[in-house]
Amino acid sequence: MASGWVLMRLSALKVLAAMVVAVSLGAATAQAQEQKSFTQVNLSEDQIQSFIKAQAALAAIAPKIQAAGDTPDPGLQTELDALAKNNGFKDFAELDDVAGTIALVMAGLDSQTGEYVDPYDALQKELEDVKKDASIPEADKTQLVEELNASIKTTPPLQHKENINVVKTHRADIEKALQ
Repeated sequence: MASGWVLMRLSALKVLAAMVVAVSLGAATAQAQEQKSFTQVNLSEDQIQSFIKAQAALAAIAPKIQAAGDTPDPGLQTELDALAKNNGFKDFAELDDVAGTIALVMAGLDSQTGEYVDPYDALQKELEDVKKDASIPEADKTQLVEELNASIKTTPPLQHKENINVVKTHRADIEKALQ
């Protein structure tokens, strides 16, 4: 088991990677695909506003989404699609893509400075640093490298850099809606 100081070193990056993987309140399970990756979109103001508006309805059906596991029944999928349409999206898949894109940007925003560092790039840099760090015991280093490689595989690089500014503009409202 890795020592406490080594695990603390990775905690922030692991949280970022976890946030990206769990893009929108179990939306991946609603798509009935293991490790479903979302399609990054070039976010519009309307999509962000619709995403924020949809959060209350998503929170209300979160227990159903979680209970559905990897294979939601057709009734739940219909309910998710209706929820998405009522909030300005074509279907739940579009809402899921918008949520994933927002989550990816939010994961890269520093909570103190508001500066953006791509989570994928941060994980890559951390992997390089861990590999070079001679002070980490070999067993711990092996575990950290495995964890980082797993996180890198599930964390896509940001494709639309212009999303950073639009998400920053609405950051407070997004955070409030997700509480």
